[in-house]
Amino acid sequence: MPTSCRPYDPDQVMLRPAALQKWLPKRKWLPKRHLAYFIDDTVDALDLSAFYARYAGGGSRYQPVHPAIMVKVLVYGCATGVFSSRKIERRLHEDLALRMLAACNFPKHRTICDFRAPHLQELSELFVRVVKRAREIELAKLRAVAIGGTKIKANASRHKAIGNEWMQQAEAWIMKRAGSGLGPSYNVQTAVDATPPIIVAVELGNNAADAGQLLPMLQAVRDNLGALPQQGLADAGYRSENNFAKATSPKTELVVALGREGKRRARIDARTYLHTAAIAAKLQTKEGRATYRRRKWIAEPPNGWIKNVLGCREFSMRGRKKVRTEWKLVCLALNRRRMGALSVV
Repeated sequence: MPTSCRPYDPDQVMLRPAALQKWLPKRKWLPKRHLAYFIDDTVDALDLSAFYARYAGGGSRYQPVHPAIMVKVLVYGCATGVFSSRKIERRLHEDLALRMLAACNFPKHRTICDFRAPHLQELSELFVRVVKRAREIELAKLRAVAIGGTKIKANASRHKAIGNEWMQQAEAWIMKRAGSGLGPSYNVQTAVDATPPIIVAVELGNNAADAGQLLPMLQAVRDNLGALPQQGLADAGYRSENNFAKATSPKTELVVALGREGKRRARIDARTYLHTAAIAAKLQTKEGRATYRRRKWIAEPPNGWIKNVLGCREFSMRGRKKVRTEWKLVCLALNRRRMGALSVV
């Protein structure tokens, strides 16, 4: 007698192969040079013991999602402009690359948040490991490093923050953003190696001015790679006699703009501003001007990629420590895209 029930046949063979590697062969379902493969190989090559330590001794009843899955999913999400844990959860069902990286595991958005929150330090260190890897294979040569900054909106309400007394102690300070007026933002910094453009150091601050970031960025490059660049390039926002005096080093030649190019400037008193006058003299030479002009095409493209290609115009996390980790993950993801394009693991 015909019915509307679903067919029931206990002897039915599986319509899909039981082995995951047969259903989703890593080198078949996606293009050969797909970004997911490079992220998969990168994370597998990293030492993730710091992530495992937190789950040691949990027992058979406590079995969290494997840390390698979570790291791959988070990095790939940042590399493709998916930062929200809820969006990552949805894409795990829709995106073949994410499903391959997660080996058909589908962690919920709360699981993703619960993994990310206690592993901020470990996730931040992944950026440094990838930068060191780039140094080992001579992608980061430190011949010239350009330092630049941009403003990215904080995860906070502009209308609720402005005018409240607690805003004076808040971490998301009100800053002027290009084309969008004022709002709670972070001043994010990148130090970009010239050939190819690999981000070798990052920082994040709640002060709109860039002048205080020059020395910390140079120190961050040294901390990450154990050496200072041969040349440090920066725009006029980093100009400061104090910076020039403290950053004086025989290993690093600073080339910093003192104003807009082509605009007439007041004469600099060399007796009062010794280091500023020396840089001014350097910029008056043909070689000095040619060196500085490299800054724009080294420092600016990564910020453009992060905002316009990855879509990172507003942080999804709150709190300076969490946002710094998110910023490092975004820059890590961009580095992997660039290294993947060069077929470098």
